[in-house]
Amino acid sequence: MSATTTNRAAWQKAPGEPLQVGAAPLPQPDANEILIRNAAIAINPIDWLLQDNAILPWLDYPTILGSDVAGEIVAIGDGVTRLKVGDRVLGQAVGTTVNKADHGAFQDHTIVLEHMASPIPDQMTFIEAAVLPLGLGTAASGLYGSTQLALRPPTAAAVSSAEVVLVWGGSSSVGCNAIQLAVASGYRCITVASERNAEMLKKLGATEVFDYKSDTLVDDLVNRLSGQHLAGTLHATGDIAACMTVVSRCEGVRKIAATLPPPEDRPASVDATHIFGTMLKDDDVGPMIYREFLPKGLADGTFVAAPPAKISGSGLEALQAALEAQKAGVTATKIVVTLP
Repeated sequence: MSATTTNRAAWQKAPGEPLQVGAAPLPQPDANEILIRNAAIAINPIDWLLQDNAILPWLDYPTILGSDVAGEIVAIGDGVTRLKVGDRVLGQAVGTTVNKADHGAFQDHTIVLEHMASPIPDQMTFIEAAVLPLGLGTAASGLYGSTQLALRPPTAAAVSSAEVVLVWGGSSSVGCNAIQLAVASGYRCITVASERNAEMLKKLGATEVFDYKSDTLVDDLVNRLSGQHLAGTLHATGDIAACMTVVSRCEGVRKIAATLPPPEDRPASVDATHIFGTMLKDDDVGPMIYREFLPKGLADGTFVAAPPAKISGSGLEALQAALEAQKAGVTATKIVVTLP
């Protein structure tokens, strides 16, 4: 149980309305859950989409949005042995997926499933840690889900192969995580992104970065991938039609896992699936990432928090402006709000 007695949240009363900060019930974790006192909350595009539109038919309002939290565990439920009260952790909240407000990120305290949380090392700040969860979870679901690309899992000492994973939109949150995961699984990673972010993406492990603005992008990629075996493609953001054209002209696995529903009008030789960012809560990918891979990767520095955080205020009252900043557009950065 937690010694904390109060809680506040930034409530989404209804679609189309701004957040309203007010009192919220203090949640207590059920079996295999933890309660995190949030120190940092990150913003994702799905947050403002859910604020503006009722796009999830099962979601009841008022609710609490948000997916990315980092902070300290203040209570644990039955069956939790890997983590303990006082641990510094990051967590992927799934409130809008399970239709439970107490599992939403936009509050002082959030319930997180034990297998969707990872301890963070002492040298990592809560601000850095908060940029990871949904981007990481979405990338992992697309790369490893059995209905998605189903690639080899990441390991601490991956054996490199000649197979290539193509990541379209590498400087996005999903893209930054997908590059690192693909490399940790032993694949070579080629990515499409802005040329100004090439150095950052190469530090994350991309072997080559192709400029998405290039007039010859499709032909350049096809020529570069000629004779290479494509293991799969993850489309995080950008021109999906161009992505499909490239994949249709390559050798290997002509399958794309995409963060948005792929268009039906596509080359007949290309298979495309839609990634839902919380798919890993219900399959083997969640435990593989948050229990087995990420804790060690963060501790030894082989997996890093990317893209870098941009602080957009402090306190729950700052979340609305942060949503508006995300909606206006960001690149190669993740908007984060700190909590006192």
